Amino acid sequence: MHTRPHTTPTRRRRVPLWDNARWIAITLVVIGHGILPLIHEDDAAYSVYLFIYSFHVAVFVTVSGYFAKSGPPNARALRQVLTDIVFPFFIFETIWSVLRWALGGEFALDFTTASWTLWFLIALAVWRIVLPYLVLLRYPLLIAIAISIGAGYMETIDATLALSRTFGMLPFFVFGWKLRQWQLTGRWLELRPAVAWRWRGVAIVLFAAVLALMPMAIETWRDLRLRRFMLYDESYEAIGYDEPWSGAIRLALLLFAMVLAVAFLVLMPRGVHWFTAFGGATMYIYLLHTFVLLPFRETGVLAGDQPFWVLPAMILFCIGISIVLSLKPVRRVFRPLVEPRARWLFRPEPTTATGTIVLPPEEHKRTE
Repeated sequence: MHTRPHTTPTRRRRVPLWDNARWIAITLVVIGHGILPLIHEDDAAYSVYLFIYSFHVAVFVTVSGYFAKSGPPNARALRQVLTDIVFPFFIFETIWSVLRWALGGEFALDFTTASWTLWFLIALAVWRIVLPYLVLLRYPLLIAIAISIGAGYMETIDATLALSRTFGMLPFFVFGWKLRQWQLTGRWLELRPAVAWRWRGVAIVLFAAVLALMPMAIETWRDLRLRRFMLYDESYEAIGYDEPWSGAIRLALLLFAMVLAVAFLVLMPRGVHWFTAFGGATMYIYLLHTFVLLPFRETGVLAGDQPFWVLPAMILFCIGISIVLSLKPVRRVFRPLVEPRARWLFRPEPTTATGTIVLPPEEHKRTE
């Protein structure tokens, strides 16, 4: 009788490019939230805000889709949806409900309406669950775009359970999955630096043009309510567009954001840098930075006209938040909230009488 040799699970090698992209993208998310109170009175702040929002959410969702599994969900994948997404949502939604009550509001525990940034957890859970079914179809990306555009015409699809953003941003998630199917990463990493910089030159010109265009037409963007379109959380009619062609605006924004997302990834350093290790802390930054920024949002300290230095100061402050929340001590303290293992909630038995999929005993030990 032959015995199987004991093997230890090997840790999958992380690609620095993706960790670099993760951390820079989440830092842009923090900056966007940090300068939000300034955009109503400051055209420069509004221009920076629109520039960031033209691509940063697309990048964040695209990267999530790139690493999403599209095969039949196994027990480990189902458990990860619970521990990585569902449990943190309930934990942080409860924390936000208690915090609002502590600040003088009424205590209302409503899990159907996500607080501030928690919509992403609901959307991510839905995207992961839906993806294996969607990719069974012949044209998943085109179907996702059609769903996004169609959802904008329906006023019944609103912020309840983050449905408007879940449907609206679905194309970015599927686009990320498609990028992996095209197997572009390996070819990009193998390109000679001289060739890579040609592509980066094009990306730099593109971003420079967008950055220059924002302040040049700032009043036009305000009149068009461009910011509300970029959030994907309202119907066209709620924004003020009831014309049949309103979906064309979303289509243009979707396609343009995908182009910018690719340009962003092209600009990402391919090697290891001082911030590369922070790429594994994006969920900590995403869930915790809002508590740091809450005073600026609630006190009105940034309301009204501000000196010119406030905008760059807030940008630097937000970068500092992203760095601090990436540090190991912070992650160690908040791990039970952000990455709850909740072993006591899972069945100890490997199988059930009716064949229910549960986690096998050997998978109970979570690899770090």
